Amino acid sequence: MAAGFLNVLKPPGMSSHDVVANVRKIFHTKRVGHAGTLDPGAAGVLPVALGHATRLVEYISSAGKAYRLELLLGVSTDTGDDGGAILECRRDFPIPSREAVLAAMQKFTGTILQRPPVYSAIKLHGRRAYELAREKQAVEMPLRQVTIHDLRLIEAHKSQFLFDLECSKGTYVRSFCRDFGEALGIPATMGFLLRTRVGSFFLREAFSLEEIARFGEETLVPAETAVLHLPRFEMPEHRIQPFLHGLSTGGMELTAEEKLLRVYGRGRFLGIGRYEAAMQELRPVKVFREMSD
Repeated sequence: MAAGFLNVLKPPGMSSHDVVANVRKIFHTKRVGHAGTLDPGAAGVLPVALGHATRLVEYISSAGKAYRLELLLGVSTDTGDDGGAILECRRDFPIPSREAVLAAMQKFTGTILQRPPVYSAIKLHGRRAYELAREKQAVEMPLRQVTIHDLRLIEAHKSQFLFDLECSKGTYVRSFCRDFGEALGIPATMGFLLRTRVGSFFLREAFSLEEIARFGEETLVPAETAVLHLPRFEMPEHRIQPFLHGLSTGGMELTAEEKLLRVYGRGRFLGIGRYEAAMQELRPVKVFREMSD
């Protein structure tokens, strides 16, 4: 059975679930999962796993992401994008100068506190926030700490601004647009959104669903591509088989308190290990025996 990751170029108007359904049909398998959900209106990189590679989907959430986004001034919506119900609309505001925009950008670089949009998949009291919002229930989203590693103004045209943004997991671009408008004193919402990177998956290397249907397994990349953001560790020869059988390796002196590692043996990917500094021990977390044969 085919196994590995697909770097899918998700088109706008299709949900991440729809992409998975298409991939299942193309490869005739049910064992398919996606990482880093994209809103239906957004486009760009969507990593999709097949076969035993689905066991690595959970680790992509810790990888950094990058976007190209359009910010629209003068309007705010309940969803935070231009597809939502309008909450406020202003036409008489002065267009901020480039200097004012650059000054505001300084407030959104580095580690910041952000309030996710109510129309999100975050769970509150056991239910998705968007479900509560659709039922018109009052929803108070908790603040969360996120990091914006890089923010660049690409183009400014009257009330429309184009940014490139690189951020940590958990960052909501719709919230960024809303908050950026507040910093300027003008309501704002997100226009189009294009995700250009998820971890080691880049837009320039993505395939459309049509290309995947045409070329099939040729579009797959190795499962380990999903965890290239984790530090690499080469297991000593005599501990390869014990690791593959779920046994820990002691006497390890690594420069970390505790961290996940992608583990290799004889240059081949074996799985994920967790280093516990207090015990000086490397414990297997996910083992891929099929990749070591």
